[in-house]
Formats: sequence, C-alpha cells, structure tokens
Amino acid sequence: MDTKAFKRSLQHSDNYHRKGFGHQAEVASQLESEYQSKLIQQIRDNNYTLTRGDVTIRLAQAFGFCWGVERAVAMAYETRTHFPTEKIWITNEIIHNPSVNQRLVEMQVDFIPVDQGNKDFSVVGTGDVVILPAFGASVQEMQVLNEKGCTIVDTTCPWVSKVWNTVEKHKKREYTSIIHGKYNHEETVATSSFAGKYLILLNMSQAEYVANYIINGGDRQEFLTKFSKACSSGFDPDRDLERIGIANQTTMLKGETEQIGKLFELTMMKKYGPTELNEHFQSFNTICDATQERQDAMYGLLEEKLDLMVVIGGFNSSNTTHLQEMAIEKGVPSFHIDSVGRILSENTIEHRPLSGNLAIADNWLPQGKIVVGITSGASTPDKVVEDVIERIFEIKLTAAIV
Repeated sequence: MDTKAFKRSLQHSDNYHRKGFGHQAEVASQLESEYQSKLIQQIRDNNYTLTRGDVTIRLAQAFGFCWGVERAVAMAYETRTHFPTEKIWITNEIIHNPSVNQRLVEMQVDFIPVDQGNKDFSVVGTGDVVILPAFGASVQEMQVLNEKGCTIVDTTCPWVSKVWNTVEKHKKREYTSIIHGKYNHEETVATSSFAGKYLILLNMSQAEYVANYIINGGDRQEFLTKFSKACSSGFDPDRDLERIGIANQTTMLKGETEQIGKLFELTMMKKYGPTELNEHFQSFNTICDATQERQDAMYGLLEEKLDLMVVIGGFNSSNTTHLQEMAIEKGVPSFHIDSVGRILSENTIEHRPLSGNLAIADNWLPQGKIVVGITSGASTPDKVVEDVIERIFEIKLTAAIV
C-alpha cells in the first residue's frame, strides 16, 4: 500500500477532520471545570511548593497535561457537541488516563471492542463517527474506517505525525527504520505501519546487540527469534541493516533515544567509513518537547532532598513509567499510582512497581516532617493530582491529631 498516497487522499476527504468544529469556547469551560485545579495553580504560583503541617509538597516544574493531550481531549469533547445524536467510537483510549476515558464513556462515546488482542471493527456502522486517539491509529485501521464511510476525527498529536513523516522518508530512500519503542504500544504500532522495513528496539541493550550484529555478523535465526514480534514482515538482518534511519516512540526516555542514535551513527561509520555515512545512516530529531520537558523537570526535582516520590498517571502510560524509572534509579522511594483511590489508608497504598504487577505497600508515608515529590504523566489532569495531594495532607493531619 502506498501509505503516503492513501494519507493524502484521506486528508482531502470531506469525512476527515483534523481540526475542531468551532465549539472551542464551550468546550474550554467544560474542560476547565472538570480537569483543572485551583490548588495546583496555587502551588505553581508559590514556586511549586506547598507546606501544611508536617508535609511539604514539591511539584516538578513541568508535569501533567501536555498540549497534544489537551488538544486530543478537547477535540473529543467537540466531536460529541458537534454530533449530539450520532454513534461515536474511539479506536483506543483517547489518552492513557482512566478518569478521562471514563468521562467519555459517560458522554456515550464507545471504545472499539478488543477480542484476543484484535480490534473488532465489525461493530462500526456505515457513517458512524470514529475518533483516532492522541497516539494515532495504524494505516490499516484508517483504511478500514475510510472504506466503511465513517466520519473520522483525527486527534493524533503533531509530534507523533512528525515521527510518521520521518519513517516515510526512510521508506522513500529504502532505509530500514530503527524505532526506539515498545513493539506492542499503540503509538509504535501506528508508526511502524507507515514504515517500510522496520526494527523496534526497546532499550540500549537490544541496540547494542543489533550494532554488534551489524559489525560482526551473528546467528541469523537467533536474531529473528529475538525480534520476531518487533520487525517488519520478511525482515532479513543480513540485508536490511545496511541502510538505517532512527525514529522513536515519542514517550521514551530522551537520553536513551539519543544514546541509541549515537551508537548506530558510530556503528555505521565504523562499518562503512565517514565518507559513506550519509548513504547508510539517517537521523532526525523526533523527541517530543513535552516528554523532554517533563523528564528534565523530574531530574531537577530529584536533585532535591525528598523523603518519597509519588508519580501519578495511567498504568499503561509509557511516559509516566519512565518518570517512575528515573526516581527508582535515583534511589528515591517512589510509588506510581493512577488515582487517589490507590491510597487505601494512612498505612497502605496500592501501586505499580516497574515489574508491572500491582502491589500493596505498608507504612508508605513516613512519620514526622516529610518532603514529598509529586509529578504526573502527560495524560494526567491537574484535578487528579490535586486529589492525591489533598489525601496526603489529610492522612498526615489525622496522624498528627491522634
């Protein structure tokens, strides 16, 4: 499939919408009342610090909703306003936040059902309205919806679209796209659908394995087994690693993406020499500004003396998980929660360790005076952060009275 030609034809269709529907003012007031927080604004205005009793809260200086997420949620709300009676679907979670997705369900926006990992588009009727989420949808999904005559509302973040343009450039020049990301993440699934040949690498360890294969060769079958779910159909490491380009899932750790890019630049220079480098290697900056800002702010916060860290965001949110990784690497006791409901009592909290399985921690909140670092992923509304902070204050105040 000529993805570029299909995308161009789709964008010129009367059934395709990439902008809002003129209800911005109405939706803005609704979003403000449901998701914004006067307390969070107060903390921002007070140099990102608030002390009550024995608790000092220190907020990261960049956290929470990014512009792309705000845009996606606003467009979803506008869609419901503009199509008050039509059947509306979303191909996936609009963003990785349970409260926002639940709110859309309450607005009678339904999610495409998933059966054994596959989306069931048979439920979508001709002429239904379908929203594509902030991290996009695959070319194949868009084609199915277009053939059904659906009205498509595309909320894909422009940073994600920038990555798609990058892998399309790789494809045009017959470069293999090396994508730093998680092969089963919705954004990376969409990105790879725009690529020609591709290989998805989770981390630096996998990148070093591939770089060594490029220089020294290796066991071809072992390579294909290792990346069986993370490469394009018919991928041949002995043929398809001669010309490579770097791309990434926008929510990965920016430092690791940069390291992977530099590793492959040096690898191809060693293999082919500096004069031939541009014939074998391409790299474009596809790191999302918002992701970078939140990670930089987290590094700054972790330089301060903290008794513990609370990271707030959806458990399937990649950018939130990376913020949690940063706290763990720094040795700060840290708890990743998706809502205030995970704080079960003054002594226990349900949280998601990096292992991925929910766990219960006892005595998680130290006694006496404490400094608590707070940050949140790019899909987390300020109101959710406020609820967590107020709960921490409440627990410590009750403990002091007792």
